Amino acid sequence: MAFDENDLRRRMVGAVNSLKEDFIGLRTGRASTALLDTVMVEAYGSKMPINQVASLSTPESRLILIQVWDQSMVDSVEKSIRETELGLNPQTEGSSIRIPIPELSEDRRIELVKVAGKYAEQAKISIRNVRRDIVESTRKLQKDKEISEDEKRDAENKIQNITDSYVKEIDSMLSQKEIDIKKV
Repeated sequence: MAFDENDLRRRMVGAVNSLKEDFIGLRTGRASTALLDTVMVEAYGSKMPINQVASLSTPESRLILIQVWDQSMVDSVEKSIRETELGLNPQTEGSSIRIPIPELSEDRRIELVKVAGKYAEQAKISIRNVRRDIVESTRKLQKDKEISEDEKRDAENKIQNITDSYVKEIDSMLSQKEIDIKKV
């Protein structure tokens, strides 16, 4: 084989997974505990993910409820949420924190769709970079006479087909995210 297909797929799946992570952070107007996955809390002298100091739930479609396990950590958790760029406004009630998820305005929805498009384009660029690297190494093998011209052409066609399938997956993810964002 002129190239390592497993390596190619692994690297492209990495770009798709990165896009999924980016999309999780984009609010769609519905409450999701995944919105807080990136929140790090100052706890016991180090930064910890929020889910290691509290339990998160969505009792209603527009509310995230955080039950902090250690009462002394409540202020730190609230501060960490406020410092994110998510635009959330936590409300503390004893050892629990309620985060209402506001309706998205039409302007904000349009802005989020543009951001989602940028994220998708970055993922496609990553995939095209992986394709370029693998194609270059295949061409080098042919130049060094380790594989034939036909093998190189077959490998390039297969690489392009794999690339196209991942780009199609990204387009599908983007279109689904746009639908989610535009849904009122």
